[in-house]
Amino acid sequence: MSAVEFIRATEICLDLGERRVLADVSISLRGGEVLGVIGPNGAGKTSLLRVLAGLAAPASGTLDVDPGLERLPARGIGYLPQSAEVHWPLSVERVVALGRLPHLAPFRSPRSQDAARIAAAMRATDTTELAPRSIMDVSGGERARVLLARVLAGDPRVILADEPVAGLDPYHQLDVMSLFRAQAADGRAVVMVMHDLTLAGRFCDRLVLLDEGRVAASGVPAQVLTDEVVARVYRVAIVAGNHAGERYMVPWTRS
Repeated sequence: MSAVEFIRATEICLDLGERRVLADVSISLRGGEVLGVIGPNGAGKTSLLRVLAGLAAPASGTLDVDPGLERLPARGIGYLPQSAEVHWPLSVERVVALGRLPHLAPFRSPRSQDAARIAAAMRATDTTELAPRSIMDVSGGERARVLLARVLAGDPRVILADEPVAGLDPYHQLDVMSLFRAQAADGRAVVMVMHDLTLAGRFCDRLVLLDEGRVAASGVPAQVLTDEVVARVYRVAIVAGNHAGERYMVPWTRS
C-alpha cells in the first residue's frame, strides 16, 4: 500500500462572496487511504472538495500537490461532483468514454488500452449492460454509477467524490463503498463527502468532521464518531451497536 502524500492543504480559508465558508482547514490526501469528509449541511464539505480539485481558489493557506501527480493528465485527479448532470443524449458508453479524453492526443481516436480502461470502469460500477442506452433514459441511481465509471475510466491517482452513494439502493451503496476501498488498496487516494455515518465508520480509514467551516474533529473513525462529538456537531442522539466486529449508528432523536 502506497504512503505517498498526493495533496496537502494547510490552513485553507475560502470565501464565497462576503461569507467565509472554510476557516483554517488542514487536510492531507495519502495514497492507499479512504478519507471521509463528514459534517452537517452547510459545513463546507463540498467547498473543501472543490479546493482540493483546483476548482476554487482559497483566500489564504497553501495547497501542495505532489510533482508526480502534477505531471499526469488532468493532474491525476478525478472529481465526481454532487448531482452531476449530462445534457446531451449520448449513449452510456460514450459518457464513460469521456473520462479518457485527458489521455488522448488531439484529434486521435481511442486506443485499445483506452477501450480496455472504459470496459473495466463499467464492469466495476455494474454499468456494462447499460452501455447502449441513452444517458437520458437511465434512472438517477444508474446515472450516478455511470458518472462514477467516467471518473474511473480516467485512471486518476486521486478520486474526489461528493456524496457518491446518495440516491443509490443499499446493494449499490455497499458495492460503491467496496469499490472505493479497492481503489485505495491499489494505491490511490480516495476522498468522499458523506452523510451516512455508519458507512463512513466502516469503510473510511480516516475522517475529517467539519462544522461551520472548521475542523471539529479528525482521526480514525473511532476517535471522531463518538456519542459526544456526534451530539455536539449534529445535534442528534444516536443508537449504536456492533455487528460482526463493526460499529453501526442510527440517528434517533434530535438534541
